[in-house]
Amino acid sequence: MIKMIFSDMDGTLLDGRGALPDWFDALAAELAQRGVQFVPASGRQYFSLADTFSRYRAQFIFLAENGTNVVYHGETIFKFPMDRQAAVAMLEEVHAADPGIFCVLCGLKDAYALASQQLPENVAELHKYYTHASWVPSFSAVDDECIKVSFYDVTAHSKERIEPLTTKWRTSQQVVLSSDYWLDVMAPGASKGVAVRALQEQFGVRPEECAAFGDYLNDVEMLKAVGASFAMANAHPDVKAVARYETASNDEGGVRAGIRRLEEMRLI
Repeated sequence: MIKMIFSDMDGTLLDGRGALPDWFDALAAELAQRGVQFVPASGRQYFSLADTFSRYRAQFIFLAENGTNVVYHGETIFKFPMDRQAAVAMLEEVHAADPGIFCVLCGLKDAYALASQQLPENVAELHKYYTHASWVPSFSAVDDECIKVSFYDVTAHSKERIEPLTTKWRTSQQVVLSSDYWLDVMAPGASKGVAVRALQEQFGVRPEECAAFGDYLNDVEMLKAVGASFAMANAHPDVKAVARYETASNDEGGVRAGIRRLEEMRLI
């Protein structure tokens, strides 16, 4: 029987407007009644997830920042920090190479961006995923534990524009495309999958007792860590290649449809 369900947010659970679907509250109540733990698993920071699921803060486990910060009952129960010196060096090098790329240092206490990049389009994009953020004169001035570095390309060419600038870091850090717009860098070995396995161990849940839903490359390791893995209809081809099942798109309620399928299989 399924005891934990992990779900990515953007492109997976959230609709095309970036909002929770109308049916989610009823589904969450049903899962809670059946004793199934729901875990939002996202590249977003914890504070953003907590705001989105404000009525579930005391109920859900939040797998934030691609698994580098996992929070339960308001406390971090698992983290995977980066080397601070490497993070700052990477941010400074990418910014120097292409000042048009928006750079974000993701900390446990806050997210940090350069005051010089406080443009309307960057402010709007940052607020989608980082509801707690500070604008700083330099990344070296930040006093926080670094758990992730993120880069944003407003032209939606993160693979072509940002990825080549991070090539030198691929042997020492975990580099992953999170969308056509965003590229994330984490400590070597960090991933949603590592966080999923840590939760399975901590809560005594086997992989075959877990399901997961995802759509992009930062979801691959998470899907590999569970027994019932679902790729959205709108998922990247590489995600569909590793998932056991395919479900409808995020705009068509694919997460709900996948959970209904698990019910039909008598796994919930």
